[in-house]
Amino acid sequence: MSNKPRYIHHVNFPTTDPERTKEWYSKVFGLKAITPKSNTRVVLMTRGNFDLHFTPVEEMDRMAPYHFAIEVDDWDGFLEHLKELGIRHTRPVERPENKSKFCYIHDPDHTMIELVYHGNRPA
Repeated sequence: MSNKPRYIHHVNFPTTDPERTKEWYSKVFGLKAITPKSNTRVVLMTRGNFDLHFTPVEEMDRMAPYHFAIEVDDWDGFLEHLKELGIRHTRPVERPENKSKFCYIHDPDHTMIELVYHGNRPA
């Protein structure tokens, strides 16, 4: 028996427009929408290795500075992908102590997403 968590299964965020959210997360991160097995209104999306859930709301509460972070495998390639999609990001920062990089983007509901890259981190 272990009291150590295995991994985060999913996180849940609000969305004011479920269809727009499905489209955005699909094109930006390659997530696929999953049809819920119940009659819930929640939007379920997966990459296979992590899931994001979105609960429809009428009005969005300001989320900043709350955010989640997604590790990318190819920093330059992902920033180019964002450029092709017309998605703006903050100025990338590189940490000199480990050469990791990060910047921020926002989804259509202004949820803040930190993009991180650790080139020398083992898989």
